[in-house]
Amino acid sequence: MAHLPSLPDNATLLDVFKMFPETNRPLLEFHEALLRGPSPFTDAERELIAAYVSGLNGCRYCHGVHTATAERLGVPQGSVAALLAGDAKADIPVKMRPVLELAAKLTERADGLTKSDVDAVFAAGWDGQAYYHLVATVALFNYMNRLVEGLGIELDQAYVGVAARRLADRGYRPLIDMIAQPGPGRPKSG
Repeated sequence: MAHLPSLPDNATLLDVFKMFPETNRPLLEFHEALLRGPSPFTDAERELIAAYVSGLNGCRYCHGVHTATAERLGVPQGSVAALLAGDAKADIPVKMRPVLELAAKLTERADGLTKSDVDAVFAAGWDGQAYYHLVATVALFNYMNRLVEGLGIELDQAYVGVAARRLADRGYRPLIDMIAQPGPGRPKSG
């Protein structure tokens, strides 16, 4: 159940975005630029990072939506679950393994990274731009997971497919457009 009395019991993040457009429009623009803009990582790889971080954080909502999105974009079905279960044989490209190891360390303890963790990402063939995109994606989803959990947004399985289709097929731009429109009876922030 949502923790804000002004949100419906079955609130989605879209409800939150619409309620607080002044902070969420820039947040969604950041999502669009980081997750769908030019990057050394594919859209699928960025969604994989988002799903993995969200799973590590136990955020069922973000984990569900971004796992489905990653799979729709081509990540093999069940790969994220296998990673989270510690399956060393998870169907993940070798080049992504140090990326996800660093994502886990940064998520579990921000000051826990070592030079060897960073060096492993570069040794796998990623460049400085990729490293920035990795760290920014991990940071974004640690923030989003805490926003979702702090507001009490719960996963509705029926919403997962709808959200994954929208994110995989059209990115985050439609969400930006949806919250830009004034809604009738939009509650005041606060």
